[in-house]
Order: sequence, then structure tokens, then C-alpha cells
Amino acid sequence: MKQILVATDFSKSAANAFTYALSMAKVLKMEVAAIHAIHPTEGINNSTYNAIFIESYYRNKRNALEAWANLIREEQELTEINISTSCEVGFLRSVILEYTKSNPVELLIMGITGATGIAGIVGSNASMVVSKMRIPTLIVPIESVFPSEPVITLATDYETRLSNKDLVALNEMLKASGSKRMQVLYVAEKSDEQHIQTGEHSIRRLLPHTQIDFNYIRHNSAPNGIMDFIEQNHTDILCLVKHHHNIIYRLFTTSTVNKVLNKSVKAILVLHD
Repeated sequence: MKQILVATDFSKSAANAFTYALSMAKVLKMEVAAIHAIHPTEGINNSTYNAIFIESYYRNKRNALEAWANLIREEQELTEINISTSCEVGFLRSVILEYTKSNPVELLIMGITGATGIAGIVGSNASMVVSKMRIPTLIVPIESVFPSEPVITLATDYETRLSNKDLVALNEMLKASGSKRMQVLYVAEKSDEQHIQTGEHSIRRLLPHTQIDFNYIRHNSAPNGIMDFIEQNHTDILCLVKHHHNIIYRLFTTSTVNKVLNKSVKAILVLHD
């Protein structure tokens, strides 16, 4: 069965991300897996390696992860959702990549602290994942809950081409929305009619069963144009495509992003070309 993978450090934001994933999985009829990376030096006391102690430490960590996931599932009264856990030694990137090689992961979900933590996302685990790994990733602030009919907005420059894996993730997100409807936002300093027509045709071809509302904003800064749009239009999930223009970093370093994420955007889905 297809999986939603949730990276966890046992924090409140990770617990919220796991809850979000369970709610999505109920709609999409998927499994949810919780993954935790044990740092290679974690559990080594005073730099003294004790094999018996270390193995016990790792075993306790794995048991704690399983208990953590089961407790959240029970608290949310979603015991019908199949869950699994994976707790391995290594850096987060390598642990996640290794897991995805042998498991049918459709989407990775990571929690962040929201208003107090989003400004520091560059350099964080979430930043590392979206910049180094080509996995569709949903970033969920701690205040967010999965709505019954989420409003989805895809910001695009019509120059990107989604990978098959990311197109599947976007379609799953649309399926979870229930309405099969999506807003598309194009921000540019100048409009090119031919480029726009080609772009609209491409989006419609990729998502033939989706009702699409196209929106156009003239702005000399794509990140600021996106901010202006989502300040004025309700958006639950903002979809961004990471490519050579590196819009992700420019967006996350925008001074207004904290306020906008708190008031307008409940989650960000990062896709790749």
C-alpha cells in the first residue's frame, strides 16, 4: 500500500505533522510511516564506545518511536490507519533516502514550529530535504490541521516540468481536497501571451480531471507576488516547484513569510522539476 512518510524528532511540531498525515491517509486510504534518524554519535557517553549500552539505547529509541506513533493514532481515534515505524542510525538525508528505496513512499511530511521557526528554516532539516532531496515534501507548521476540503494553490512560472513522482503527489493532494479544484498563480513582471497560453495548455494536459482557476499578477518579484496573492486569497496548501531559480529560498527569506504562513497558508508542498 502507498505510504505517507513523516520525519520525526519527537517534538510537538512532528506530532502535529503525524496527525496531519493520519488525516490525509484516512481520505487517501494510505499507510503512514514515522521515521527517525539517530545521529551517529548519539548515545555515546563521554566519547566512550560501549557496544552493549549502545544497542540498548538504539532498541529503546525504536520502542519509543513505535509507542509515540501508536499513542498519537489512538488520541486521534484513527486506529483504522495502518502505521509503521523506522528508526535507524545515520544522518536524516541518508536514512530517508535508504527507506524510500524499498518502500512505496508517495509523500514526505515534515513539521516546523511555525511563526517562531519558519524564518530559520534555511539550514534546518526541512531546508536540507527540499534543497538536497527530490522527494515531494509537505511542510506543515505546528498550528496547521488538515482541512476537510483544502484550498490548493500552485505557484508556477510555466517553465518547470514536474517529475512523474511529483505529479503523482500533486494528484494525490487534489484527490484529498475532495473538490478536484486548484488555483494556479503566475507572477511575472511582463506578460507573454504565447507563453501563458502554452503554460495553461500544459497544466490542463497534466491535470485533465481538475477544475483550474488561473490567476495572473504583474510583479517584479515572484516571491513577493505570491505573498500578495495569498494574503488576499485563502490558501490551505501552497505548492511550489523547486528548480534552478531557487524560489524556495527566496520565498523563505521574505520578511513577511511568518505573518502570511500564520494567517493564510497552512502548509507548503514542495515539488521538483
